[in-house]
Amino acid sequence: MTEDVPSAPAEAVPASRPEHPDRYFLAGPHSRLREMQLLGRAVRDFIKGFRVLHFVGPCVTIFGSARFGESHPYYAIARQLGGRVCQLGFTVMTGGGPGLMEAANRGAQDVSGRSVGCNIELPQEQAPNPYLDHYVTCHYFFVRKVLLFKYSYAFIGLPGGLGTLDELCEALTLIQTGKIQNFPVVLIGTEYWQPFMALLREMVEEGAVAASDLDLLKVTDDIEEAVRHIESHTVGSFGLRRVERPQWWLGER
Repeated sequence: MTEDVPSAPAEAVPASRPEHPDRYFLAGPHSRLREMQLLGRAVRDFIKGFRVLHFVGPCVTIFGSARFGESHPYYAIARQLGGRVCQLGFTVMTGGGPGLMEAANRGAQDVSGRSVGCNIELPQEQAPNPYLDHYVTCHYFFVRKVLLFKYSYAFIGLPGGLGTLDELCEALTLIQTGKIQNFPVVLIGTEYWQPFMALLREMVEEGAVAASDLDLLKVTDDIEEAVRHIESHTVGSFGLRRVERPQWWLGER
């Protein structure tokens, strides 16, 4: 008669080290030394982002597809929107990539406004667009998302894909849970966003989302209406003004 001996718990070991840093970071437990190295890399990303963006002033973050080029109808809309946001006194912040992000940054520079980006390293390299006064390139998506929200007082969603939807839902979740203040969120493109708004209304009816969570969510095709909504719910509400200046002796500019 044999005696059952408890087996040791299984340990997950990745078959190979993925090249992309986010994938490796999320690929289960690594050695303690490697985990500390990964943590250090994330901290370096944060420090670099904080230093680059510390003096850019109050921002409005604009989300939108990287795949809609200059021939797409929304490119011209994003460009005009970037200019109008800067004329309110804000800095335009985007994900720093091509498509509608580029258009918004370009619009900011059209009116001599400030234009910044939080770019991301991807397996197919995404280079920062050429219309940025300052930018930071992040290894990790979660660091990039923190930077996109940390410096902004309003969020604008242009038509886009999964990345845009992810960032938009992150903004709404942070507002809903009180992690950030009740900043305005504007969606440009009533027809494009109609299915998303229908889903939100269904969530409200089911009690999964409170109607008050969506009080400052505005859907419009009118750029001037979007700008007025942002102005009325930010400039006066938060008393926005720029008070800090870069210190040359710290290498800041």
